[in-house]
Amino acid sequence: MASVTSLLAPVEVDLNLLTQNLKQLVGARHPILYAAAEHLFGAGGKRIRPAIVLLLARAVNPAAEILPQHRRLAEITEMIHTASLVHDDVVDESAVRRGVPTVHSSFGNRIAVLAGDFLFAQSSWYLANLDNLTVVKLLSQVIMDLAEGEIQQGLNRFDVDLSIESYLEKSYYKTASLIANSAQSVGVLSGLPKAQTESFYGYGRHLGLAFQVVDDILDFTGSTEVLGKPAGSDLKSGNLTAPVLYALEEKPYLSQLIEREFAETGDFEQAIDLIHGSAGIKRSRELALYHAQAAKACLQGLPASDAYQALLDMTHYVTRRIH
Repeated sequence: MASVTSLLAPVEVDLNLLTQNLKQLVGARHPILYAAAEHLFGAGGKRIRPAIVLLLARAVNPAAEILPQHRRLAEITEMIHTASLVHDDVVDESAVRRGVPTVHSSFGNRIAVLAGDFLFAQSSWYLANLDNLTVVKLLSQVIMDLAEGEIQQGLNRFDVDLSIESYLEKSYYKTASLIANSAQSVGVLSGLPKAQTESFYGYGRHLGLAFQVVDDILDFTGSTEVLGKPAGSDLKSGNLTAPVLYALEEKPYLSQLIEREFAETGDFEQAIDLIHGSAGIKRSRELALYHAQAAKACLQGLPASDAYQALLDMTHYVTRRIH
């Protein structure tokens, strides 16, 4: 299976341009923001979200050049994503992301919160300048959804009664909303009929959910080196994800351990063993594969092209990490 680099080959040049532009757009005003921007946009992120925007823009009309509005939409998408990461890292008190010290551990919490706010504000300003009210509405919704997802996650800590539906809703807010709404925006900016812009939305939504479920599985099956954080760290902080929720259905004792927040020696290790001894990871895998397949189905009707193929391959790339 292709690496992410070869997967994104059809938009590699576009992504390099995007990175240069982002550093300029964000960093032009203030040296500390430039340092933060250099740090954020140069941190070897996979840039999957703007890549999906650019791939869809190319797939709509393989013969034509990407519109400047599409390029700006990709930049706005990455700005919103990065702003949410900066704030997440402050909330989660993470010292490292992608192997690089986080903004708040390098510059302090005040600067990190303000840098996140600045990125959200700046993305809103560039968004307004696209002069397309539908797109403004779609991406403003994302900024609300990101906050909503964080709030839900905070309120539901150690809640063993959380349903899989609520978990998927929170996952949509935190991960899929940005991919779904920016994908739909590509269709809007390309002047596509409503049915097609909605299938772009469906592609982003299902792909985003598959991504999140896979991440949640890897929290139990990945190594600390690969994850960049200790395995099971979501569970430890009380964030109950698909493998845990499925495991709770067959291992009632697990709920006692979670409800007392692993207060006693060996509680956490025992919880991990119970999850591995259940069908939780297997069922989560099926859930991720279901959403990856659903994403693929949303691409029907696009002409054959390298970009179209990359969008199809993306649905396999997401789930290959759990095979």
